[in-house]
Amino acid sequence: MRRHLLACLPAALIACSGNAPAPGGQAGETPPSPKPFRETVVADFVSPWAIAFLPDDRMVVTEKAGQMILLSPDGKRRQTIATLPVDSAGQGGLMDVVPAPDFATSKRLYFSYSAAGPGGKGVVLARGRMRPDGAGGERLGEIEALFQARPFVEGNGHYSGRIAFAPDGQSLFFTNGERQKFTPAQDPQVTLGKVLRLTLDGKPAPGNPLVAKGFAPEIWSYGHRNLLGIAFDAQGHLWEQEMGPKGGDELNLIMPGRNYGWPNASNGSNYDGSDIPDHKPGDGYEPPKVWWNPVISPGGLMIYSGSMFPQWKGDAFIGGLSSQSLVRVDLDGQAARKGDQWSMGARIRDVEQGPDGSIWVIEDGGKSQGRLIRLTAR
Repeated sequence: MRRHLLACLPAALIACSGNAPAPGGQAGETPPSPKPFRETVVADFVSPWAIAFLPDDRMVVTEKAGQMILLSPDGKRRQTIATLPVDSAGQGGLMDVVPAPDFATSKRLYFSYSAAGPGGKGVVLARGRMRPDGAGGERLGEIEALFQARPFVEGNGHYSGRIAFAPDGQSLFFTNGERQKFTPAQDPQVTLGKVLRLTLDGKPAPGNPLVAKGFAPEIWSYGHRNLLGIAFDAQGHLWEQEMGPKGGDELNLIMPGRNYGWPNASNGSNYDGSDIPDHKPGDGYEPPKVWWNPVISPGGLMIYSGSMFPQWKGDAFIGGLSSQSLVRVDLDGQAARKGDQWSMGARIRDVEQGPDGSIWVIEDGGKSQGRLIRLTAR
């Protein structure tokens, strides 16, 4: 049964890879690149976190304080469709939003947020359904929490909370950060520091790879830190990026059952200056395909599939927070190498592809504006 269920996933997703560092994983700062695109400011928000496009070209934007906003394709009309009771202290708040694979008929949106509860705080996966509000607009109703990280712990950092649906639309992947607690990333019984694979109802997906080894049934991969981007490419490979400590930001190819090393291995150091062993062949940990030192502080992740920028088809785009940049990585099958890094003059929280192949970025807010910007070819 387990073999049959795993066979339903793309072959690339369950393929094996070596443990040696890949080309393009070297350290060093990427020189700023000239911008080969025009920038058009479309709208402005208060501490936005994520962008999602609907099948009719409208957008949904989440704001940290709990507002979910529906935006017309030209950005001129907006409506708050939900105000959610989130815990927005520190890095918390309303986070990712992704339309369901069957959104055209179900009208369901999946989203994540941080919440307080017994024992502390944690990230929650939820969904709701868009319905007419009786006044010519729409609202998000039938809201239900599907899954929450285990355990809730004290602190306001490293929630993660990114969502990606499997290519077959039958399961989803959900990132749980290690909440700045280090060791939970290696604990097989908790979901912190993990990539999880869930059913569309938030239950453990059948056939997950580590159940027979005594791991929590939701876990797909482990040994992660703060996973702020996850996306599939056209071949079915699952890519994930995460913030390292002092150095060592990572772009990873996620393989089922693999251990990605945190906090036992990292190409960065602890903030107090103490050493962490670097990734090296034979250490038992899956190394990043690309890593950065100095850091870029990666935000959202998008794999480009459009035609407006044909030279970048299949490449990864990453929002840079502390680096105030948009970063491109060349993807080639299971390999990756650094491409361009464009200075954007503000912290970039998320990056998405528009229906026409344009690239959209959203600034982090606060001192970094909070603008939604459309990038088009020159």
